[in-house]
Amino acid sequence: MTQAQLAPTNDPLLAVRDVSVVFGGIVALNGVSFDMQQGQILGLIGPNGAGKTTLFNCLSRLYQPSAGDILMEGCSILTRPPHRIAEIGIGRTFQNVALFPNLSVLDNVRVGTHARTSSDIISDSLRLAWIRRSEKSVNTKVHEILAYLNLEEVAHKAVSGLPFGTQKRVELARALAADPKILLLDEPAGGLNHEEVYVLGDLIRRIRDDRHVTVLLVEHHMGLVMSIADHVVALNFGRKLAEGTPAQVQADPDVIKAYLGSKDQ
Repeated sequence: MTQAQLAPTNDPLLAVRDVSVVFGGIVALNGVSFDMQQGQILGLIGPNGAGKTTLFNCLSRLYQPSAGDILMEGCSILTRPPHRIAEIGIGRTFQNVALFPNLSVLDNVRVGTHARTSSDIISDSLRLAWIRRSEKSVNTKVHEILAYLNLEEVAHKAVSGLPFGTQKRVELARALAADPKILLLDEPAGGLNHEEVYVLGDLIRRIRDDRHVTVLLVEHHMGLVMSIADHVVALNFGRKLAEGTPAQVQADPDVIKAYLGSKDQ
């Protein structure tokens, strides 16, 4: 066996390659590239209009890039429609909570398992044995996730009557129910108080460590990003401004000027 064969591979789990997005002549993203390694928490930062949400929506397939490619485990995801992105292990939460308000917490989380099941209307109607086994497995998984996120006490309550912070955890539970390899978190700290943000940071780290999920975090709360991210990518006006460890990005002069402020401002 050669030395090359013995060397471990360091291929990224997710690779963003020269992605550009143009809306009616307005350049929202301009040649953005970066890698996400398995097991990483990657923070994507930038002010409003920097391109964070546009890139996030490309990753979840709500937007189609004008140029470039996005690879997961070496295969392009750009041929997949949005409703099939969960099948390959990409889950997401939304900046504005996107739950079914009149359904219970239990049923909202159960929805998240559908991307990983293979039932059909005929099999469901006939209540075939494999459908019953699948339902039992789904129920076991859902209750395990509810317990993990301390949601058991509200499992049978409609989400519309729950505090906003609890609704955020329900949405996170729904994303985890699809067994994602990559979890895309869109402004998860939005609307949370200081204590809730601290708890959220601890929870994101635990999810990464306990459930072996790679996390991409789009967030304005710099304290949260810098305290939990392994790697940070900073965008400005659709371009990548800086990339590196939290310490490296915090020390970058362009980032200090654009995002963190400077003594001259």
